[in-house]
Amino acid sequence: MQFTLTDEQRMIQETAREFADKEIAPVADRHNRESKFPREIVKKLGQMGFLGMSVPEQYGGTGAGNLALVVALEEINRVCASTGVTVSVQNSLVNAPIHHWGSEAIRTRFLPKLATGEQLGAYALSEPGSGSDAAGLVTSAVRDGNDYVLNGTKNFITTGAEADIVLVLARTDTTHKTRGITAFIIETGTRGFSVGKKEDKLGLRASSTVQLVLEDVRVPASQILGDVGGGFKIAMHTLDGGRIGIAAQAVGIAQACLNASVKYAG
Repeated sequence: MQFTLTDEQRMIQETAREFADKEIAPVADRHNRESKFPREIVKKLGQMGFLGMSVPEQYGGTGAGNLALVVALEEINRVCASTGVTVSVQNSLVNAPIHHWGSEAIRTRFLPKLATGEQLGAYALSEPGSGSDAAGLVTSAVRDGNDYVLNGTKNFITTGAEADIVLVLARTDTTHKTRGITAFIIETGTRGFSVGKKEDKLGLRASSTVQLVLEDVRVPASQILGDVGGGFKIAMHTLDGGRIGIAAQAVGIAQACLNASVKYAG
């Protein structure tokens, strides 16, 4: 299948390429060596609209869509995969499910700040005892009046140390494996929420990968995405979108490898 980019998509691609070369590339190696999150760069990307590409204009985003996001991610990942994965997670694993599954109140409350980068988000599914078997998660969410009380540990959470909100999958029903999971939006300043171990990685070091700990974290029932018990479907749907961003990341990294190889060979 052949296609051509629209004028808008080509402009986004060129803007991302220019920003990547001028702003990100000069500091990428240092940030990676020092495991330093590129906060100022991410802030600028938010101001330019790159963190709100999956968010419609009515909620403060650009509504540019997945193809535009892909070409932007290729250019960003070509110079810094750590920055690229941050942009990918914000768009695909946080903004997209909030827009797709959130109530109007949730969309209005959270999307405008996420779209502009004023707030960062993370997606928390994996646990110490459940990775590939996502439905095996044991983080619990027990109803208490108008709230749910969450307890558990999440593992390998990208942007977890910097996030202002986290989409957390937790078990509300122990009698059914997949239909007993619910998706919650948790603000990281909530009492009982803390960041645990930070992984010391071989790559993507300027992107934090951390453990998140929930100890009697109270979350209003109004901050549930979709329906109670419908979280597994949301998790799988969200990961489908996330795979698009990570595929674009791989293409960007491959382009950087090719460029470096040609330069060396010459």
